[in-house]
Amino acid sequence: MKYLHPAELGYQVRSKLGDIGFAMRLLLRLISLLGPTLRRARLLADQIHFLGNHSLAIITVSGLFVGFVLGLQGYYILQRYGSSEALGLMVALSLVRELGPVVAALLFAGRAGTSLTAGIGLMKAGEQLTAMEMMAVDPVRRVLAPRFWGGVIAMPLLAAVFSAVGILGGYLVGVVMIGVDAGSFWSQMQNGVDVWKDVGNGLLKSVVFGVTVTFIALLQGYECQPTPEGVSRATTRTVVMASLAVLGLDFVLTAMMFSL
Repeated sequence: MKYLHPAELGYQVRSKLGDIGFAMRLLLRLISLLGPTLRRARLLADQIHFLGNHSLAIITVSGLFVGFVLGLQGYYILQRYGSSEALGLMVALSLVRELGPVVAALLFAGRAGTSLTAGIGLMKAGEQLTAMEMMAVDPVRRVLAPRFWGGVIAMPLLAAVFSAVGILGGYLVGVVMIGVDAGSFWSQMQNGVDVWKDVGNGLLKSVVFGVTVTFIALLQGYECQPTPEGVSRATTRTVVMASLAVLGLDFVLTAMMFSL
């Protein structure tokens, strides 16, 4: 085990605290730039299209197969207790509460988060951000803020698409393939899913995950070493940190929302 001199340990602790402080200041700055970003609607729309529309294919396909698996496994489990008519409720609650926001956020981190980190990192390596500063253009306002709010807006939309397609997949497996009564499938879902407690909490989760994943991706790109190796390492850190943050926040949010 390597021994750290107290001075070296203190330096490392101070450096980490400085990094945390910089990250918090950057996050607050990005949040405060909501108004100026909305006034530049074209930039924001381009980022929503880039982050959301380009991630739609993997979100749709993944949601469909997750719905297939939920419908199949849920039927086998519920059939043991004579409750196969509750399959629609189980599929809907599983997707709206948990799997929709979480799996969509993980896919968003892998597809859009890495793209954001690589894009910002390459701009830094090419000294484009430095050139903006030399021309009195704030790179945080011009480059980071539209991407941040584009990700925050796109993430809940992608999670909603994931949940909707997943429910359709559960219907195809449970009703069309297995033969569960369609009326029971939809009526149990309609009666058991609460708009505010279930859908609203799932929406809140997806917003929090959107802020977390997008901010981590932008921070890693903005702070990476301006070299090809630095950009590649930052991209890897984005996936790892964003995935762990989503899973950790999911536990915290679930404990706060559904246990009170």
